[in-house]
Amino acid sequence: MLLTISRLVGLMSYLYDWMQRTLQRMHRWMTDALEGRTQNNSTIASLDGVRAIACLTVIGFHISLITRDTHLWSPTAPGVLHHIFSSIVLAGASGVTLFFVLSGFLLFMPFCKALLFETKWPSTLAFYLRRAFRILPGYYVALLSILLISHPEYLHVNHWQDLTLFFTLFMDATPGTFQQINGPFWTLAVEWQFYLLLPLLMIAFSLLILRIPRRWRVYALVACLAGVVAWGIWSRTWGAYYVAHSAQTFLVPRPVYNVFLFFTYGFSGKYLEDFAVGMLVSLTYISVTQAASPGRIIGALRRLSILIFIAGLVVLMLMALWHYNVWYFNSWPFLDGFSTYLYNTISEASLAGGFGLCIIAILLGPFWLRHPFEWSPLRWIGLISYSLYMLHLPLLIFFMVNVGYHMQGINRYFGISLYLLWTLCVIFPISFLSFVLVEKPWVALGNKLLKKGKADTKQKVESRKEQAAEKRATERELVKW
Repeated sequence: MLLTISRLVGLMSYLYDWMQRTLQRMHRWMTDALEGRTQNNSTIASLDGVRAIACLTVIGFHISLITRDTHLWSPTAPGVLHHIFSSIVLAGASGVTLFFVLSGFLLFMPFCKALLFETKWPSTLAFYLRRAFRILPGYYVALLSILLISHPEYLHVNHWQDLTLFFTLFMDATPGTFQQINGPFWTLAVEWQFYLLLPLLMIAFSLLILRIPRRWRVYALVACLAGVVAWGIWSRTWGAYYVAHSAQTFLVPRPVYNVFLFFTYGFSGKYLEDFAVGMLVSLTYISVTQAASPGRIIGALRRLSILIFIAGLVVLMLMALWHYNVWYFNSWPFLDGFSTYLYNTISEASLAGGFGLCIIAILLGPFWLRHPFEWSPLRWIGLISYSLYMLHLPLLIFFMVNVGYHMQGINRYFGISLYLLWTLCVIFPISFLSFVLVEKPWVALGNKLLKKGKADTKQKVESRKEQAAEKRATERELVKW
């Protein structure tokens, strides 16, 4: 008996060690595949986890819409807890807002340092090349794949005009292309246009900021970014009005004004308030971490971080409830007095503000608040989030058409579980392959070309210096003679 127990304990110990070694090998393999063997010190690990949250909320939103439309669940079922749950999942589209805030935060950082501390100004050409190699290859592969498999009608000559907008990333600008082919694509157009605008906007900022004494630059930059937020909110108001009233114009004929609307508003806005809030968070982070006495300031913020984080969550929760009440009026009677017009005007800025509070609390808060967002599996989702974001909806629709429509009368929990299983077992692996086979090689190629360009430029500069030195030496010899 004792011998049998001893063997059983030994077997269990062996299995435990084997599982531990296997998990460690899988962890190393995933880390090498997604992050490479060299750790990039310029990344902020916790923001990979935040990006994963943004992507997962969007996926949850689309699953909730699909399962609602296939009658697996009803958002309006009675019960306060059910209404709270419905408010949260149907607010998942705000993950797009979080993506925009993160883009504003990260892309503004080098420009912010140059404006505040006069470090080397980021190369505009290098910025555009990095963004192009990062976003375009994966997008074009996804676009062509979806066109060939699901929407071959767009290859017909009648759709070539619309297709041009997709290839030039302006498909957010017309009702005929907005949220067509693949719903998430319109946000990539907004992102790409922000990439094009940001270096030019920063040059305009520099004309003012660099003339101001350093001790006042933070305040001047806050004022500039507040102006961008105000422009985003204001343009959302008048843009929606002119899109809804196609006969109205301002100062110029309507066809001319349509061109202006195409580039400054599109069909649903350019979301500059979201990017600007991310830039304000970036300014706060850089100002605090590079202040003369950052320890004292960070210490104070760490003590307040939980309150800041809770304040951000409260804002996000209120906006989720309000969004639900806009969709299903009188679900939350205390919000009935607030108009849909007001919601449409301030919702993006409010959501961005809530996310911004949470991000600054995570970045400057204590380890226990930041650590969950640095959890490796969550970071891995964040690293593949671009492909996951682009590909999840077509794959969910494929499952809905081929399986979901045939699940009438099935247990709703089982049906929803099948969508989650499809996401985990099919969508995630395909997104992983897209990252490894498409995104990562093109980003590496872009970095290689930029390094080669820098090396060539450095070589040319050194060659010119040597030539100038030889010329001066020759001139001195001639003077001696």
